[in-house]
Amino acid sequence: MRDHLSSSDSPQVLRGIFAPTLTPVRADLSPDVARWIEFSHRLLENGCHGLCPFGTTSEANSFGLDERMEMLEQLIDAGIPAAQLMPGTGACAIPDTVRLTAHAVKLGCSGVLVLPPFYYKAITDDGLFRAFAEVIERVGDARLRVYLYHIPPVSQVGFSLALIERLIQAYPGVVVGIKDSSADWNNLHALLTTFPGFGIFTGSERFLLQTLRLGGAGSINAVANVIAPLQRRLYEQMQSPEAEGMQEEVNRFRQVYKDLPAIPALKQIMAHLRGDADWRHVRPPFVELSDAQAQGLIANLEASGVALPA
Repeated sequence: MRDHLSSSDSPQVLRGIFAPTLTPVRADLSPDVARWIEFSHRLLENGCHGLCPFGTTSEANSFGLDERMEMLEQLIDAGIPAAQLMPGTGACAIPDTVRLTAHAVKLGCSGVLVLPPFYYKAITDDGLFRAFAEVIERVGDARLRVYLYHIPPVSQVGFSLALIERLIQAYPGVVVGIKDSSADWNNLHALLTTFPGFGIFTGSERFLLQTLRLGGAGSINAVANVIAPLQRRLYEQMQSPEAEGMQEEVNRFRQVYKDLPAIPALKQIMAHLRGDADWRHVRPPFVELSDAQAQGLIANLEASGVALPA
């Protein structure tokens, strides 16, 4: 690794409950930045330790590079601390990932969540290593902290344990963590036991308590957009007798929309909770829930008994 990427201090790994922030859009499909900023403040006030703007739940890959960069600047200018942000910066093309990543680092974000290049399938570990090495070297900033984004159910391209070890060894203090959205406990358990001290976040809310008790960093999952206060209590009371009950309540909330497309469903829930129908809007290729789907969703939500924030 080149000297300009080295850091004499041990990197501070982010920890806690992070929301891959929903992105409100207007009827004309433009991002509703004012609503997004207000929502981001609310998430931090209501339990989130930090935010992951432009994660999967944010519809990140439906937004252009310029949109994402301008929005991130506006978010920070509006008082959201850059130190509490881990924006998604992964793209298929190396120059795009470099541009988004360098911009986030320049703004002071404490980490970036980086998808592998995901268009081509059956890529080797050597190819993925080269892609990440190119990004890290081209950004060339000692402040860079990379969190790998493992989501093979969507990307169909993931990170093997051998590749993760190779990246950590080549870029110590730069590659500092991973979000595991494999939905596979065996994979997550292998990460937690193979890489103690690595910043391992579960992307599956049902594994939050197990992750915390095995020394994981926390969670980055969609349900934090709605039930961050509950997850925050679970994070803080993970060793208490009540922890299992809180985990069951988290799981119960996820069951509310398990048979629906997650992003339109979460936006429908936000529209219901906020009394604001504009929250329903999604960018294509997503579509809003039908009236019948929305009615069934809200009935499930009300029957779930999950405590929801005011």
